[in-house]
Amino acid sequence: MMTEVEMIARLFIAGILGALVGFEREKRFKEAGLRTHFLVAVGSALVMIVSKYAFFDVVNNGTIELDPSRIAASVISGVGFLGAGTILVQRQSVQGLTTAAGLWSTAGIGLAIGSGMYIVSICGTLLVLIGLEVLSRLFKSYFPKSHKLNIHAHSNEVIPKVLDTLTVHHLQVITYQVKVRSTDQQNYYAIDFQLKSEKAVNSNDILKALQSIQEIERVKYQ
Repeated sequence: MMTEVEMIARLFIAGILGALVGFEREKRFKEAGLRTHFLVAVGSALVMIVSKYAFFDVVNNGTIELDPSRIAASVISGVGFLGAGTILVQRQSVQGLTTAAGLWSTAGIGLAIGSGMYIVSICGTLLVLIGLEVLSRLFKSYFPKSHKLNIHAHSNEVIPKVLDTLTVHHLQVITYQVKVRSTDQQNYYAIDFQLKSEKAVNSNDILKALQSIQEIERVKYQ
């Protein structure tokens, strides 16, 4: 029978590994960050420990048999619903899939730690971090780059001018959304663009070109 000190150590190790994955998501300003991944890892490890060791007083009488894997399977299903909450669908754009996959992987790391598979858990954490951080840098030159553009303007007639400017700078518009805010004097238009580019673009040149359009009041490009 494992001691409670060993159980607590497993919870701490799971929290540290989960926090490492969450830190990477936090610095990218994702919906699920450091605290969420920490809690998922600790919770998963705790559930696994309970599943494996909490029922010995019942099982020892020889009349009951338990399957510890059943609770582990339910954790994966439950975290799937949690990950679904991080996925945002906006017209043709889907965001949050990588964060949802990170949460799901973090749950697996916690379960492995709770089972006592320390080396496997550490290797799994390293692979998750490589997938989140290293692969995106290694292959980003081979994939279209995504950008976001937010514009506040006094008229919706600015949209064709913005589209022309983006085309000149080799930016393709995936989708855009217009929100109207009314005041006593006039309407304000908040326009969100989802963009992609096949090659590197100069953000300073784009901002200068957009700021030269008179109807635009504020521009945010990232």
